[in-house]
Amino acid sequence: MTATLAVKREASYVMELRRAPFQITLDGTTVGSIDRHETFETPIEPGHHTLQVRAGRYSSNTQSFDVADGDAVNFRCSGARIWPIYAISFVVPSLALLLKRE
Repeated sequence: MTATLAVKREASYVMELRRAPFQITLDGTTVGSIDRHETFETPIEPGHHTLQVRAGRYSSNTQSFDVADGDAVNFRCSGARIWPIYAISFVVPSLALLLKRE
């Protein structure tokens, strides 16, 4: 049996400053992409995993998680929404994208 990974790219009333599609990386392998206002779902094997979203040289922090057989794990992602973080992300690319577990 398998588990399910779902990643939702948040839609917000605040303008998202990075608009390009994000690449979804599971355990170091790109498994798909997600655009604004979309949800990406894929079956995954139970166990320990790492997840990250990327857009070119920009990335989120890597999130580690465990998932059991038959369970679902949900994450939300977005680009930087405020100018200071957007500007700092040119120097620290891992601040450009946000990824958090729901």
